[in-house]
Amino acid sequence: MESLCCGALQSAPKVSPQCTVHIAEGYTFGDSPTFTRHLGIVYGSAVEAGELLRLAAEAGVIEENVMKPLLQRTQEAEHILLALLKRCRKVKS
Repeated sequence: MESLCCGALQSAPKVSPQCTVHIAEGYTFGDSPTFTRHLGIVYGSAVEAGELLRLAAEAGVIEENVMKPLLQRTQEAEHILLALLKRCRKVKS
């Protein structure tokens, strides 16, 4: 699981500094339900970041050509975080 966590840590800063903080805080609890809960929070933050990007583009705050690569990175981080979250939940069951 450590290598998956490292991948999430590398991708999360691309989404939001908040994601990195929650992963780091959760990681201090080791392989526990608290760590899994923190991953859920991080995944929610990544989804939020993607929605905010879409809203900003719709409102004309950022140009679509700027938003697209950011949104792509956000979606990649979401996929990594969701896979890690599912794996943690599966192991606990």
